Amino acid sequence: MTYPLLAIDPRKIAHNTGLVAGLLQKQSMRLVGVAKGTSANLDVVGAMIRGGAAAIGDSRLANLARIREWGYRGETILLRAPGPSQCAEAVAYADTSLNSEISTVRRLGEAALQAGRSHNVILMVDLGDLREGVTAERAPEVAYAMEQVRGICLAGIGTNLACYGGVIPTVKTMELLLEVKEKVERRLGRRLERVSGGTSANLKMVLEQQMPPGITELRIGEGILLGNEAVCREAIPGCYADAFLLKAEVIEVQKKPSKPIGEIGQDAFGNVPYFEDRGIRRRALLALGRQDVDPEGLIPLEPGIEILGASSDHLICDIEDAALPVEVGSILEFKLTYSALLRASSSPYVTKRAV
Repeated sequence: MTYPLLAIDPRKIAHNTGLVAGLLQKQSMRLVGVAKGTSANLDVVGAMIRGGAAAIGDSRLANLARIREWGYRGETILLRAPGPSQCAEAVAYADTSLNSEISTVRRLGEAALQAGRSHNVILMVDLGDLREGVTAERAPEVAYAMEQVRGICLAGIGTNLACYGGVIPTVKTMELLLEVKEKVERRLGRRLERVSGGTSANLKMVLEQQMPPGITELRIGEGILLGNEAVCREAIPGCYADAFLLKAEVIEVQKKPSKPIGEIGQDAFGNVPYFEDRGIRRRALLALGRQDVDPEGLIPLEPGIEILGASSDHLICDIEDAALPVEVGSILEFKLTYSALLRASSSPYVTKRAV
């Protein structure tokens, strides 16, 4: 066995997908399964499809290309707007893309015409999180301009919240999005098919049955992968929270002071660490570091184990109070937050295996 190892349970992911898809369906929404948190791991993608995801979304074209080459023929959605240099690839591997720049949409239209197909666009509207999207005021005119582009089908509008600015989705913001939709429809003289209302951050509203009618889909990654909504990180009832476990090998066990000896300056990452003097403690070094995972996003499964910190290549754990013996060669297991899962999935040094 090669460590560190990210153990993936596709059955739990399929279960979570089906549960979330059912919650959305009851409120007249469809589920877009977001695979980017696992670098579009094909075991994960397959589980999302079996669980009932209506489409698969990712922000990386390389991931969508791999999904297509794997054989998926359902709708693929590019979640990050393509750069001008990526428009031909975007048309080749994504049926739909989220966009806000008319110049990019014109390039997409040219690429679509050259490929002999039509490309769907969802116009992104910024409702306060200050990441991507046009303002609500500009949306009707931008939508009208996109409507004129040959090779493009303006399928709908969407928004993103709670990612950059941490702005929480509310009934008010969703109603504002629907008001923007109505204004866009009046400008276009036709109805829009899709309103992409957000991400796992919207699941709290879904669970509380507060989503206004008219939102047609949500783009869900964390809610499926980790079984929680993405505002308060509360568990989704019935979902598994341990579909992913990170396993790492202990390479050293020593008794050492809990506070470094000597003058303390910056660590390898430019931070000045603080240490509490707890006396001599038993600690373990694991072959796992910041190059592999976000250590702040690891949760030890073994009672009594405390993560002290990490360098590029080592995870330092206090094992003085560990419930079970920890020796060189022991394998410690961790649950992951979304940030830890994202980095572990992206690291070429972490083995990924379906269990």
